[in-house]
Amino acid sequence: MRVLIMGGTRFIGVYLTQVLLEKGHEVVLFNRGNKPAPATGIKVIQGDRQNAAELQEKLSGESFDAIFDNNGRELSDTQPLVEIFIDKIKHFVYVSSAGVYLKSDQLPHREGDPVDPNSRHQGKHETEAYLAQVGIPWTSIRPTYIYGPQNYNDLEAWFFDRIVNNRPLPIPGNGLHITQFGHVKDLAKAMAAVLGNDLAVGQIYNVSGDRFVTFAGLARVCGEAVGKSPALVYYDPKQFDFGKRKAFPLRVQHFFADVHKAMTELHWQPEYDLLSGLKDSFHNDYLIQNRPQAAIDFSVDEEILGKM
Repeated sequence: MRVLIMGGTRFIGVYLTQVLLEKGHEVVLFNRGNKPAPATGIKVIQGDRQNAAELQEKLSGESFDAIFDNNGRELSDTQPLVEIFIDKIKHFVYVSSAGVYLKSDQLPHREGDPVDPNSRHQGKHETEAYLAQVGIPWTSIRPTYIYGPQNYNDLEAWFFDRIVNNRPLPIPGNGLHITQFGHVKDLAKAMAAVLGNDLAVGQIYNVSGDRFVTFAGLARVCGEAVGKSPALVYYDPKQFDFGKRKAFPLRVQHFFADVHKAMTELHWQPEYDLLSGLKDSFHNDYLIQNRPQAAIDFSVDEEILGKM
């Protein structure tokens, strides 16, 4: 297939490009051209996706079998792209988020669960609803927390920073909130498995690791990946006013999703368990980027620890 990836030079797009090329697909990237392509010999179309006229100018003459929309956050990001290709492609794969789900007493989240109209990912769900209405062959992928080498969000790195620097890890609550990490390579493989799968058309899939972990357990596995035993300190976040400062990289609630639908219908199985994935991230990204020598702002930690 000839496949267009919106983005393609950061995190998910890098892994997806590699997986698609390994499967023999022709990959074309559309992005601003600020970062190099993740592989040689692939076509890169430079442009601003938020400029509908430019999108039309650069893409209307192109032909693709499938499109992966990795970086559309709002409906206004995706609608102009869909309007260009609505009757011209076999599959439109949209990267949404498990963050669209309404907080619930019943977990894990399943694909048919209610969504939160006030979620910061509201634009993602609005886009999913639009895709279902306009008749394009679509599939939506809802990851939970994505981790792995080249992660530009400080998720696993937040834990690594404190463990490497022999600092206590301030954990909100009692450490028993349950969450879920999914390795970016496993996500890319699930996305690629959508192509050519008629069963996936019109479907939503949760994609993440196939096991869950507590906050405290995550900290300890991060320590195991680093090779140190972390010191955990628990605090009540309601006793602090952090403003817009981020004290912890994860939402302080239970947050995990059932991935069995993706495993069954996409014939997909996560390659990484949490420990092997965190070791991959630590050794093949954190250390390579020389992050242990970086100047990290621990001021919020100090504020928490100072009141303990």
